[in-house]
Amino acid sequence: MQTTILGRTNLTVSRMGLGAGGHSRIGRKAGLTDAQSADLVRRALDHGVNFIDTAEGYGTESIIGQALQGRDRSSVVLSTKKSTRNEQVTPCALQTSLDQSLKHLGTDYIDLYNLHGVVPQDYAYLVNDVYPALQKAQQQGKIRFVGLSEMFNEDFEHTMLQQALADDLWDVLMVGFNLLNQTARANVFAQAIAQNVGIQIMFAVRKALSHPDNLRAFTDALVEKGQIDPADLDAFPDFLLAEAPSLPDAAYRFCRDEPGVHVVLSGTGNAAHLDANLTSFSRPPLTQETLDRLIHIFRHVNSTTGQAV
Repeated sequence: MQTTILGRTNLTVSRMGLGAGGHSRIGRKAGLTDAQSADLVRRALDHGVNFIDTAEGYGTESIIGQALQGRDRSSVVLSTKKSTRNEQVTPCALQTSLDQSLKHLGTDYIDLYNLHGVVPQDYAYLVNDVYPALQKAQQQGKIRFVGLSEMFNEDFEHTMLQQALADDLWDVLMVGFNLLNQTARANVFAQAIAQNVGIQIMFAVRKALSHPDNLRAFTDALVEKGQIDPADLDAFPDFLLAEAPSLPDAAYRFCRDEPGVHVVLSGTGNAAHLDANLTSFSRPPLTQETLDRLIHIFRHVNSTTGQAV
């Protein structure tokens, strides 16, 4: 497993991060028992994944805590998140949630604590009223670094993250990015590189990139919107699948090797799927010719995340 330094945190992290949310929630949505899901987490750890992302809203913190029992805590980078959507987060509520997350994870510190799903209209309040509580938790040793995740389904061009970069208060950002919607390259990554901000990628693989039939519906819709030139779709995705065994494989490698990206989150619900993802991250970069073609085809797209047409 390749590793890198997560920006200014100086944490050594695996390029693949295990995402404990999303569609599968490490097998909970597929009917796995907590013990089976914990085994899946341990399998990832045994194959070199050392970055795990979860959230209070996922219901998987306790499973991760179970998986880490008997492991060297210092060898794992834990990231969890405090929900900010549909509730008025107060400093007191954040403290309560943080303590609960520590209990569920079975640890006395969290490496990266994030505000979860922040929308542009909430950002100023969270900075002014809640950020001081994060600083206090850092002083108490409960968290090491602070971050934000965006609401990509509603903020296709990363308005909130641009505000966050302007403030330069955050060590790590969780960003929606994939080969369909590459707006983060100019809107987030360029400035994050300049400020040495760590970047986690979510949405690397969503419905559009799970199968060629799904992808066709998305590209047809984008052509209809005028965001893709149909002439550019000649031999797509055939040229990509000539180089990668599957769309998810290509999608992960596309994100992994984007300048400025540190960790690409990958969810899973069973051992075979996990192993396939691990294999994808072991493969070499896509060729520059392929990358250039993908950048060109989707250069105008800013209206989808790949989740819904």
